[in-house]
Amino acid sequence: MSEDVVVGTGPVSFAELVAVAREAAPVVLGEDAVAAIARARAVVEELAAAETPVYGVSTGFGALATRHIPPGMRAQLQRSLVRSHAAGSGPEVEREVVRALMLLRLSTLATGHTGVRLETARLLAGLLAHGITPVVREYGSLGCSGDLAPLSHCALALMGEGEVRDAAGALVPAAEALAAAGLAPVELAAKEGLALINGTDGMLGMLVLAIEDLRMLLRTADVAAAMSVEAQLGTDRVFAPELQAIRPHPGQARSAANLVALLADSGVVASHRGTPGSPTECNRVQDAYSLRCSPQVHGAARDTVEHAAAVAGRELASAIDNPVVLGDRVESNGNFHGAPVAYVLDFLAIVAADVASISERRTDRFLDKARNHGLPPFLADDPGVDSGHMIAQYTQAAIVSELKRLAVPASVDSIPSSAMQEDHVSMGWSAARKLRRAVDGLTRVVAIEVLTAARALDLRAPLQPSPATGAVVRLLRSSGIEGPGPDRHLSPEIETAVGLVASGAVVSAAESVIGDLS
Repeated sequence: MSEDVVVGTGPVSFAELVAVAREAAPVVLGEDAVAAIARARAVVEELAAAETPVYGVSTGFGALATRHIPPGMRAQLQRSLVRSHAAGSGPEVEREVVRALMLLRLSTLATGHTGVRLETARLLAGLLAHGITPVVREYGSLGCSGDLAPLSHCALALMGEGEVRDAAGALVPAAEALAAAGLAPVELAAKEGLALINGTDGMLGMLVLAIEDLRMLLRTADVAAAMSVEAQLGTDRVFAPELQAIRPHPGQARSAANLVALLADSGVVASHRGTPGSPTECNRVQDAYSLRCSPQVHGAARDTVEHAAAVAGRELASAIDNPVVLGDRVESNGNFHGAPVAYVLDFLAIVAADVASISERRTDRFLDKARNHGLPPFLADDPGVDSGHMIAQYTQAAIVSELKRLAVPASVDSIPSSAMQEDHVSMGWSAARKLRRAVDGLTRVVAIEVLTAARALDLRAPLQPSPATGAVVRLLRSSGIEGPGPDRHLSPEIETAVGLVASGAVVSAAESVIGDLS
């Protein structure tokens, strides 16, 4: 079991979010958060008792904000808000996404800017600690006024309503799961309904998880590119640091440095060096762009991911709600609009598509006897009888084509809602959902490149690969992926390679020889 993640008035970190979302780390409120929540709640209760209407405290919501709600109906107002907004449809959203969403909502509650009661915040932490995950549906959020429908499904569970998954993954009524964990549902009081559902938490959680995955995948893409350059008898001279220095993009420099380290001491690369006395010169004039320009593409992707990480960091440090408690007053605002997050989610989908595209191009070169420098067509054992990796590249091509469609931005669309009160929305949730599919597709494309390049390196024997790429080949072989030979059922080998890429095992194998990649 992971250590407790303490949620205080400051932002949670990327590592804490991953621990809660993926490793089931339990959550507790910090003492600073307890004090901040109490201060803000006192302000809300004072305003609730006043005769002057205050939006979100003693009025209706959205286009119905002009109606003053009498005190006796405010509990019903909160229940109605959550029940009506829990209107999602479609497949269940992944457990890790819902846990990330819940953690981030709790983090905003902990800032003392929302006005919820302490018992409500503690119950949300309790759900996370006991592994209770509300059922959230795929469709329903427009990414403005936050992720209203997804968050409402979570708020519904706090009321003891709706369905949840327990720690074992069983689908049970929320009331039953709460009782089994020794937790009591809450009756929401003034302001709490809005505070629980008005945030960018779903799209932000998916952004942070995608950034973590892409950081690992871009290191894996460098490993795959090194294997392809090596097995296609490419030159490593184009990755020299002095060449990167005259175009000083930081991601490009890091990617090129990785390629240099990965290809060091390669017997395959050494086999086509220049004449004795000129050991740094390769007899190849220029490689294809997909080989030569790998650091430029992978590097641009890295820089884009880090830009997205900067945006995510600012959003993690935000208190997203409307209205918010500021000192002794409550103010309406527009901070719930998801545009900052939506834009970078869309940008990362472009990154995933293009890195996958160049990976597929490197793979394709292995299969064409006119371009693969002496390897058998399609890397087949008996070309004509065997098809080798012909259709593995088809699989890559199908995924890359899908990734291009997923790269079309969601954030340029807007469908007005709430009787034109909410007349411009971000579609950030949609951007996040398609990015998750794009990250999965990139994982599969890179895995097929690794699989194909490893087969080609075996076919270069007796020439020996570099220590780093050789370690990756050995990882595949020890994981049940056989070397060159007659055709066999290829899908299980692809899925094994996908698992090795997704888990970070491919990167770890290379790093076990040469140290950490950048």
